[in-house]
Amino acid sequence: MKQISDCISYQIGVAAKRISRSARDYLAAFDVTPVQYAVLRALSDQDRQTGAQLTALLHIDSATMTGVLDRLVRLELIQRVPHETDRRVKCLSLTDYGRRRLPDMDAAMERLNEEVDRFLGDDADDFRRILKRVEKLSL
Repeated sequence: MKQISDCISYQIGVAAKRISRSARDYLAAFDVTPVQYAVLRALSDQDRQTGAQLTALLHIDSATMTGVLDRLVRLELIQRVPHETDRRVKCLSLTDYGRRRLPDMDAAMERLNEEVDRFLGDDADDFRRILKRVEKLSL
């Protein structure tokens, strides 16, 4: 390797930071972060998940997840509800307000996806396919 810019770790890190910064900008109008949006989207896909399930699904450490969930509860976008069979466990669910706000957030993130796809041009589909493979990478 001749330069740090040739290192895959560096390249992925820089790309991730640029996309994350853009995602923060797109979501700023909704007062949520990209991680908070990911939780909302995950709950929209499958409601009544536990914090542990969301932690595993989104690859976020439990301490960070606790803060994210607390903030989303304060914003009244999600609520903690009793588990159907185990009263000791709380599940998370979108509130009606959260469900109403999510389509606008989805539209903002879709604009980001479209912007990146335009930048990548004909390589966009291949890039996304390769990213899905990299997600499964185990070294």
